[in-house]
Amino acid sequence: FNLQLWNNYFHLAVAFITQDSLQLENFSHAKYNKIQNKYGDMRRLIGFAIRDMWYKLGQNKICFIPGMVGPILEMTLIPEVELRKATIPIFFDMMLCEYQRTGEFKKFENEIILKLDHEVEGGRGDEHYMQLFESILTECAKQHPGICSLVESFVSLVKGLLERLLDYRAVMSDESKDNRMSCTVNLL
Repeated sequence: FNLQLWNNYFHLAVAFITQDSLQLENFSHAKYNKIQNKYGDMRRLIGFAIRDMWYKLGQNKICFIPGMVGPILEMTLIPEVELRKATIPIFFDMMLCEYQRTGEFKKFENEIILKLDHEVEGGRGDEHYMQLFESILTECAKQHPGICSLVESFVSLVKGLLERLLDYRAVMSDESKDNRMSCTVNLL
């Protein structure tokens, strides 16, 4: 097992699918259709490959926690529904791996909270992502009763944080200082 090789693979793949020139939702409708018809959405294809390779790591997955949390989060925040549905379960697998090793998943939790703040501040994330995140992780947790309550608490924490971060991002363009201050207090 070559850790550096796998690390390079994951980082390169995430860098590929998150590059600006592949963010189809930012293009005009005509350009979007032209690219979609000619090439399809390459982000989905690469995202599925990342997911498949993640699950092939076996016991070596623990080597990538918390280091790959940020890149995987960046990938799951791409506003493409099928990509999100396919890759959000990687988070549960990361939690499960750390839990099986240490009895908790604090490294994962701390890293995702730190990275989520950065990503939402950068303009990523939306209400739909929050709902998918909650439903997918809750569903995954139901299959593992030993970790279910911990995952539900984590999901509740992240959902609350994401709600506040999205509110904060929305009011930053607001002229009212009171609204911005109220939102800042809520976030803190």
